[in-house]
Amino acid sequence: LALSSLSNTLAVNNSGRWWGIINVASSTNLLTDSKNVQLVLDPSLQLLSRKQRKLIRQNPGILHSVSSGLQTAIKECKWQFRNRRWNCPTSHGPNIFGKIVNRGCRETAFIFAITSAGVTHSVARSCSEGSIESCTCDYRRRGPGGPDWHWGGCSDNIDFGRLFGREFVDSSEKGRDLRFLMNLHNNEAGRMTVFSEMRQECKCHGMSGSCTVRTCWMRLPTFRAVGDVLKDRFDGASRVIYGNKGSNRASRVELHHLEPENPAHKPPSPHDLVYFEKSPNFCTYSGKTGTAGTAGRFCNSSSPGLDGCELLCCGRGYRTRTQRVTERCNCTFHWCCHVSCLNCTNTQVLHECL
Repeated sequence: LALSSLSNTLAVNNSGRWWGIINVASSTNLLTDSKNVQLVLDPSLQLLSRKQRKLIRQNPGILHSVSSGLQTAIKECKWQFRNRRWNCPTSHGPNIFGKIVNRGCRETAFIFAITSAGVTHSVARSCSEGSIESCTCDYRRRGPGGPDWHWGGCSDNIDFGRLFGREFVDSSEKGRDLRFLMNLHNNEAGRMTVFSEMRQECKCHGMSGSCTVRTCWMRLPTFRAVGDVLKDRFDGASRVIYGNKGSNRASRVELHHLEPENPAHKPPSPHDLVYFEKSPNFCTYSGKTGTAGTAGRFCNSSSPGLDGCELLCCGRGYRTRTQRVTERCNCTFHWCCHVSCLNCTNTQVLHECL
């Protein structure tokens, strides 16, 4: 890709800080990809750690994959929460998700999990596509598999994706406090979701289209499937506290751990999302918490759910207006190769929160 096409590409590390690729060189921030195209990191944002820079240099071609994975994660976050009071808002600037990333609520947990999953998913897919020089397809699954199938083909390299994701994303987290443990846990939950949703895919072989034997490989799930699972775990997230066994004989991992706030609840599994503080009020604007409120959001007046005007507008009411929209319609394909359409004008009724 030409450098100019990357000038507006964004990526994020899990402390909420953003870095952008620009075409202004600096002796301290110059990176080179596999085609010797100079990829330059914005020096004003100071966003990549030394370890992250090293990982990018050691894996030529991976920078594009990381950026793509993070953009996919952002789009998925917005889609999953499109009908909620918190709709995964983003802004242009060093803190793309805003102040929410500095909290310890459910929404923070989802952001960390979905971005971590995005990096893992994109890197694993890029390996099998040959876009990264340091990895390939996962060829470890070879030979016998079942009575009428065998392992073969090009499996997506989920193990490389998880390992790189762990080293790249988790390196942004420092300390040993509750926030540190929460962020690491949710990062890993995102990666494990991608891994657990892997599916076997097969191709038939045989005479005249018969399927006497199949060659099978492991394929990544769609990222929508990953987002759906993480959204379910957001709804069932576990509230935790900082656990300390208080024994000098315990390892550091065992010594500091997460415990359920309610002792009657079971400890969170590695797949669960965890949080430690109540979510802010997303109904109204607050500069302190960085919430935009729901004023001006469109709602569904006939829905009793979260997208309904009563809940989304937080009981403040809504205004109704109409607008005329012109769209292409009744399109016809003419051989070869032209499509002709008519212009249809419809009136839409919109409900907007006060």
